[in-house]
Amino acid sequence: MALTQDQKKRFRKLAHHLKPVVLVSENGLSEGVINELERALEDHELIKVRINVLEREDKVAIIEEICAQTRAELAQVIGKMAVLYRPAKKQNPKLSNLVRLQP
Repeated sequence: MALTQDQKKRFRKLAHHLKPVVLVSENGLSEGVINELERALEDHELIKVRINVLEREDKVAIIEEICAQTRAELAQVIGKMAVLYRPAKKQNPKLSNLVRLQP
């Protein structure tokens, strides 16, 4: 499921004021980080992830691995922040950023 340009634009706008919910450090992706990403995506659907690595190639590789393991779509990358989207199996209106942040 690839995101359309309109969806990416909408998600970027909604994610602008979000704080990162998961931090990936120099140690890379551990099972705990993946589990937290899964939980955050299921609860919020649209999340920001901060990737604290020095090399650009490492950052790109980590983002690709996150998307592959969590089946999330990449909406945007700015600096060390990545905006990810994955629809929830059962959307919770109190937690979903897509519902809560609607204008």
